[in-house]
Amino acid sequence: MNIQAATVMEPAPPKTLEGMQIPLVMMRDILLKTMFRKTLSQVRALSEAVCLPPAVTQELVDMGRSQGLIEAMGTLKATAVNNEMDYQLTESGKARALDALKQSEYFGAMPVPLEVYRTQVERQSIRNIQMTRERLAQAMGHLILPPQLMDQLGPAVGSGRSILMYGPPGNGKSSISNGIRDALGDKIFVPRAIEYSGQVITVYDPIVHTSAEQDLDDPNSLRRTSGRYDTRYVKCERPTVITGGELSLSMLDLVYNPTARTYQAPLQLKSTGGVFIVDDLGRQAEPPQSLVNRWIVPLEESKDILALQSGEKFEVPFDTLVIFSTNFHPNEIFDKAALRRIFFKIKIDGPSQEDFLKIFALIAKKKKMPLDEKALLHLLNNKYPQIDHNYANYQPVFLIDQMISICEFEGIPYQMTPELVDRAWANMFVREEAIAH
Repeated sequence: MNIQAATVMEPAPPKTLEGMQIPLVMMRDILLKTMFRKTLSQVRALSEAVCLPPAVTQELVDMGRSQGLIEAMGTLKATAVNNEMDYQLTESGKARALDALKQSEYFGAMPVPLEVYRTQVERQSIRNIQMTRERLAQAMGHLILPPQLMDQLGPAVGSGRSILMYGPPGNGKSSISNGIRDALGDKIFVPRAIEYSGQVITVYDPIVHTSAEQDLDDPNSLRRTSGRYDTRYVKCERPTVITGGELSLSMLDLVYNPTARTYQAPLQLKSTGGVFIVDDLGRQAEPPQSLVNRWIVPLEESKDILALQSGEKFEVPFDTLVIFSTNFHPNEIFDKAALRRIFFKIKIDGPSQEDFLKIFALIAKKKKMPLDEKALLHLLNNKYPQIDHNYANYQPVFLIDQMISICEFEGIPYQMTPELVDRAWANMFVREEAIAH
């Protein structure tokens, strides 16, 4: 899906060590650990590994040399691409690298200081997105939605605040959530790791973040594309975190790895600049009220509070569109104070009979199932009265898939008959009856 969106301001690459706002000892140790773990000996390869410009990496190498931790091999290695000096760790450098690894196994990309990251979050805030009816309709194009629902969704998505979608199951709340994600459209910059108080917190997660295609250098081009932005960040689609019944309060805390002695960002920090979907609210082990209470400060103040192993608490940006989706009526699972803090409440109801038939026809065409007027009239006049004409978006897919399975089993061409409708309908609901044990 190609949705045009505004371009986010790229984070500029650091120009000097002093300008990086990270303790020099910490940066030096990450360089030593990277040299030790990856057995790298040239500045260009090291600069790629630690995600710093070659000139800044050279500064770090020179600092290590002045401290007797790194030594030059004394020869230039000539290749077709460059003339580069080889470096290696001295015995003192190896000892320091091993000692640093005992304190933290983290090596590789230099972290971004939390304060620097805050600035980038503001530049690419989800609240900066100008959502239009056209963009949202394009992202929702595969769904048949009543016009009044788009009227509600548009301002909700454009606000970048919080949305509660509720209504009976099987009516596309999850599909609408995914459509909202697609409507965002643009790219942001996700730090590989951030640094706070000398601690490294990894943020970029390939499971959550979808890396955008990187611009490749054309050797014949006058305009080089590499080096335009700080490669301590990964250019990504706006992230989407989807959780369901497995969500617990502990998943919203920093995750400490006692073996590596590093932290991993919690789900809501990984979703910064994107969407956090809490699906099936009310199915978690935690009461819905407790989950929403955890979000109150972040939702109102655009900041979250996390804690290190030491107990020290600190603030991180909270810039996420939170979508709660539930099959329960909100009054059943929230008190009024909690509901007041959720900015938009949108009911997702079942389709009208007219929209149900549109969905049915679209699904049938997609699955190459010929429509039959007699079978459809049988479905509408004899089956749906049994459930008070409660139509749901999932039902056309279910019924057509059932009829396809029957046709394939019986070895007959795809077809729709009153008899096949009856057999498909029988699998959609479970009859109320006592089971003898």
